[in-house]
Amino acid sequence: MTVLPDDGLELAAEFPDVSHEQWQRLVAGVLRKSGKDVEGAQAEEALSTALEDGLRTRPLFTAHDNAPEPGFPGFAPFVRGGRAEGNTVGGWGVRQRHAVADAAAVLGDLENGVTSLWLVVGEDGIPVPSLGRVLDGVYLDLAPVVLDAGREVEPAARELLRLYEERGVAAEAVRGNLGGDPLGYEARTGQPYDFAPVAALARRCADGYPGLRALTVDALPYHEAGGSAAQELGTSLATGVAYLRELTEAGLGVEQACAQLEFRYAATADQFLTIAKLRAARRLWARVAEACGAPAAGAQLQHVVTSPVMMTRRDPWVNMLRTTIATLAAGAGGADSVTVLPFDDALGLPDAFARRIARNTSTILIEESHLSRVIDPAGGSWYVERLTDELARAGWEFFRTIERDGGQAAVLRSGRLRTDLATTWAERSKKLAKRREPITGVSEFPHLSEKPVARQPAPGAPSGGLPRVRRDEAYEELRARSDAHLAATGSRPRIFLATIGPAAAHTARATFASNLFQAGGIEPVTAGTFAESGATEVCLCSSDALYEEQAQSAAAELRAAGASHVFLAGRPGQYPGVDAYVFAGCDAVAVLSATLDRMGVSR
Repeated sequence: MTVLPDDGLELAAEFPDVSHEQWQRLVAGVLRKSGKDVEGAQAEEALSTALEDGLRTRPLFTAHDNAPEPGFPGFAPFVRGGRAEGNTVGGWGVRQRHAVADAAAVLGDLENGVTSLWLVVGEDGIPVPSLGRVLDGVYLDLAPVVLDAGREVEPAARELLRLYEERGVAAEAVRGNLGGDPLGYEARTGQPYDFAPVAALARRCADGYPGLRALTVDALPYHEAGGSAAQELGTSLATGVAYLRELTEAGLGVEQACAQLEFRYAATADQFLTIAKLRAARRLWARVAEACGAPAAGAQLQHVVTSPVMMTRRDPWVNMLRTTIATLAAGAGGADSVTVLPFDDALGLPDAFARRIARNTSTILIEESHLSRVIDPAGGSWYVERLTDELARAGWEFFRTIERDGGQAAVLRSGRLRTDLATTWAERSKKLAKRREPITGVSEFPHLSEKPVARQPAPGAPSGGLPRVRRDEAYEELRARSDAHLAATGSRPRIFLATIGPAAAHTARATFASNLFQAGGIEPVTAGTFAESGATEVCLCSSDALYEEQAQSAAAELRAAGASHVFLAGRPGQYPGVDAYVFAGCDAVAVLSATLDRMGVSR
């Protein structure tokens, strides 16, 4: 901690010192007003937020929240960055992904701010023979190329290296990654492929192309299967260690082997968790390098991709906000390069506008928000340093369990890893279903009359291995049922919101109920009477006081008018005639699915 000189300008000198215990007492006093009778540390705990991996975010962090010394940027343990200058020279790399042979789109991106290319090559992307056409006009000595070719890595790498030689690019000017990732491919497809060609490519890069790497340690398959931040870290470490073993057995030194790896992580809209994850990843890989006897080779090269799991198909425009926060977190966390997925990525091939917004997200954060002018801007925050440490420990423990069970390949093939990831996703799915983790435009503030965004289908993604999940999947299924009903009948399933009393009494709960039912594609009707609404089910909306007086009689009147099912918006109580309750924290997916079933909306 920095000690300020005694210059007579002491900060907050006119205020008495306040202790942590005094703050806790004040918190306890506020909580008592809401019905929670807790004291001391329990009062602080009541305001804590549970995260995945057993972590908790507390409401207050102080200098007493110790964490290991993060060191200096560019020096082990590299928590504050793998390079001494960080991203202050030009910002992080802007890397755009292309999965179709569209040379015009590639050149358009490079002319408008993209600094490197991520090309999906092979059966699920650009044909290997088309690589030269896609890169026609690209200055290969200026724009690094990263391949993602699956089991076709050897022919794709051979073709790319041929292009470098054909166009006269000096070997020392070549930058990028050939994309060998056997374990990542196996995670995606369930099909292993031989490591020997990848090891040969790594030897060729080490001997003749000092700026070119041969392998990618891709943690996205585990993130996209529902894994937590610690599981993403643990699997990336286990994969990286497996590749080190293979490369050193093939004759490379530890330093040479480390220099052949680039790590790929996901950035989510949980900005502080993303920042902490990238800082923790560098610390953990530095520990691996140290254990291998090459501490100076432990600077992890990080390629970060905005999370596909968080992207929604409904109201996709909100994805621009999600990717902006994720990109900010990636930049602040020290990513070397960032790929911003276009806002329409979940719908198919992005159009020119979507690609422009994606690349400009990084440009604005670098050039206009000046985010890259500060090295490790979150460093020194007691909260971020503590979260980095706790996440690093959780990630290291998961890595140890993988190694204990035989390594990354073994846990992939035994099914243990699939089970671990599924368990994590099942817990998160409960939060999503209960809207404890809200999805704007989907589970919160849905817009039933929005005009669908149509895109051309994207090439099929590899399948057969770990599943790919999305946060919106349960709600998307409900909305799809509603859409099919609309197409078949000309109208959506409806529910009548029966408001009781003045607007001040019912507006809040009517708004809540309207949002909840629309999340399942059910149209709320408030105008007119129940008989005129065309609905078969109804939801009472009012205050607790008016429920006591009128809920029973209102439910009886509505049943007499033909209502088959009566909801009440509020906490469960004893109201005769009411069949079910909707409230903050209820299982919205279960409620909506059962409601559609009763309404005859087919699955």
